[in-house]
Amino acid sequence: MNRLPLWLPLVLLSGTGYAESMALPPLQLAAEYQQQDVTHYRVSEKLDGVRAYWNGRELLSRGGHRFSAPDWFVAGFPDMALDGELWLGRGRFEDLSAAVRRYRPDEPEWRQIRFMVFDLPASELPFETRLTALERLFSHLDSPYIELLEQRRLPDNAALAAYLTEVEALGGEGLMLRHRDSLYLPTRNQDLLKLKRFQDAEARVLAHLPGQGKFEGMLGALLVETDDGRRFKLGTGFSDRQRQQPPAVGSIVTYRYRGETGQRMPRFASFVRIRNDEPERP
Repeated sequence: MNRLPLWLPLVLLSGTGYAESMALPPLQLAAEYQQQDVTHYRVSEKLDGVRAYWNGRELLSRGGHRFSAPDWFVAGFPDMALDGELWLGRGRFEDLSAAVRRYRPDEPEWRQIRFMVFDLPASELPFETRLTALERLFSHLDSPYIELLEQRRLPDNAALAAYLTEVEALGGEGLMLRHRDSLYLPTRNQDLLKLKRFQDAEARVLAHLPGQGKFEGMLGALLVETDDGRRFKLGTGFSDRQRQQPPAVGSIVTYRYRGETGQRMPRFASFVRIRNDEPERP
């Protein structure tokens, strides 16, 4: 079977010892859930973490940069590719982002982090079989810093709705659905779905628009642009501190919305956070 190439270990070592990957990890990306039959999927919580790819030697960000994880953190990890997220717990994304982005790791911070694994990206087997292989692998691992994420079978879509309500009540973001017969393909496709009450997406900051009234002298809104060229304003969701120190022009931000207009503009779009998931450089 012809497959897209797996991650190519092309690494440039600088004089400081910092390693920067020259290729992006081949990560599968999620599409939006649209009433698919849940009996064809395995379902897990959508973690509020930082995506990470273990290539058998080091942890890489989705941008291809090496996380400066302490040696003891990855000491018990297997010598095979794993797809997962670095996670600190529900509602702690900002703390996690700060910890994993540091060029010099803070060991007490990393002792609280777990690498939550949900797939075997190098395997050519269907997901259900990949999951069985992961369960077998994790039965022999002896590390407190790596865990296999629970993947549930649900009997119907009513049970899916109930699970979503349960996760949200605990402070979780939503759910992920993986088709049981699907192959791991490093593209955005319908075999991997995300389910949330609100939709979210990312856009690049083009400009800061000045505030008026109570926001005079501060940020009023961000002018942003999506990858496909749609431009719109984000004017809600900011704290006073964020209005005083807004996301930099050129940075990537996550926004939340409820559906789209006929012109494909997001409805009720509001700022969520800056996408800080790439490690710092020296």
